[in-house]
Amino acid sequence: MQDAKNHFSEVVRRAMRDGPQTTTRYGREEVVVVATAEYQRVTRSKGSLVTFSRDSPLKGVNLNVERA
Repeated sequence: MQDAKNHFSEVVRRAMRDGPQTTTRYGREEVVVVATAEYQRVTRSKGSLVTFSRDSPLKGVNLNVERA
């Protein structure tokens, strides 16, 4: 963590160039620095469950689901 603080601009540059950068504290991974574009890509809404079901290729298929 101290090394990341001392070289923060390099950590940011690597995150933008090479992908997510992991920072450790006491030998454990604690934080990931990610470029904004990558963060937005992985957190963007992918639609609702209703939309997924409505657009599913299985729409109209009669599924018989039994529980034990």
